[in-house]
Amino acid sequence: MARRVHDYDEDDVRVRPGRRGSRPRTRRRPAHEGASPGLVTAVDRGRYRCLVDPGTGDERGVIAMRARELGRKGVVVGDRVALVGDVSGAPDTLARIVRVEPRTSSLRRTADDTDPFERIIVANADQLVIVTALASPEPRPRLIDRQLVAAYDAGMDPLLCLTKADLAAPDALVAEYAPLGVPYVVTRRGGGLDELRAHLSGRASVLVGHSGVGKSTLVNSLVPDAERTVSHVNVVTGRGRHTSSSAIALELPGADGWIIDTPGVRSFGLAHVDPENVINAFEDLAEGAAERCPPHCDHFQDDCGLNGWVAEGHASRARLDSLRRLLGARDSDTVE
Repeated sequence: MARRVHDYDEDDVRVRPGRRGSRPRTRRRPAHEGASPGLVTAVDRGRYRCLVDPGTGDERGVIAMRARELGRKGVVVGDRVALVGDVSGAPDTLARIVRVEPRTSSLRRTADDTDPFERIIVANADQLVIVTALASPEPRPRLIDRQLVAAYDAGMDPLLCLTKADLAAPDALVAEYAPLGVPYVVTRRGGGLDELRAHLSGRASVLVGHSGVGKSTLVNSLVPDAERTVSHVNVVTGRGRHTSSSAIALELPGADGWIIDTPGVRSFGLAHVDPENVINAFEDLAEGAAERCPPHCDHFQDDCGLNGWVAEGHASRARLDSLRRLLGARDSDTVE
């Protein structure tokens, strides 16, 4: 007689080999209350160099990996993290990053203006130092404009650092950016760096600039143990060679500050930038934009409210021209 469907015996049961216990899965994750605080200072092929207990006087460097529970969340230089595992810093030990603390700022860029995927370069910095040579190679104002836009978008204070003043005078470039009110320092070969060091003291500063502008030379002078490779400018193309292959955070000796050196870049995509973040950096114009501009105003159109705002003397024409130049840089497809 045929066996009924609900009559089972041991031949009907299949056991999956290697299957773990029947305890149901849970979305709860360990809280790791005892995790050690750390600062990510470098990233290299899936390994993270971290400083454990920064600012306590008992700092030590460790190598860590991302814990699986972080999922797709990225970890970048400047991130404040929580570490578990072996955080002794002894050779051949490995800790785990189990948590990335909320970021106060994120410096981002895209590969180009059509790339929908933004990349966070550095986290938790409060100053962007735009390093530009006055000669050899020549300044590239459109690239400077783009980097200023990235700083305003990230909520960071910009600082222009004009190098190689022994080769060319800074006056023309200083005048070009004077309406923006961006502070600047000028350096020359063999000159002192006291003014620059004063701007860096007590802050977390990111140094950006295209290859050959002298960024690595500055880093080596500010942090003698950094040993960043210095590039030479090609006399034919006027461009430098990439020498810094990844971002690295370095403690500024005797100044209670950090500098973060980044790889030299020849492009700075801004596809991710919200124009309102740029406008909000211009306090004298942001109020006029909010009160006078029509909805979805791109600030280039004839009925832009900022035209009347400036005509009434609330802000200068030079400031409006500079704002529009930065907004135009966001939509430009070249930085040359």
